Amino acid sequence: MQKEEVIKTVNEFLVEEIEIEENLLKEDALLKEGLGIDSLDFVDIVVIVEKKFGFKIKPEEMKDVRTLGQFYDYIVSKVN
Repeated sequence: MQKEEVIKTVNEFLVEEIEIEENLLKEDALLKEGLGIDSLDFVDIVVIVEKKFGFKIKPEEMKDVRTLGQFYDYIVSKVN
């Protein structure tokens, strides 16, 4: 799966399911501070990623993921 496909899919569910404004979705946006993703949102994101991309997110692998760009890269690395 190409990174562009991952970005499109992730951005779609962040806007539709998590209700984040599309204009905030930039690769350097901080997940918590910039996008306001809290622990409950993250649980929803984990479920959506499992359904859409077919792998389970391991919390220990996410500890260094702070920006949306790093999140995209994490997903790309798991699906390829």
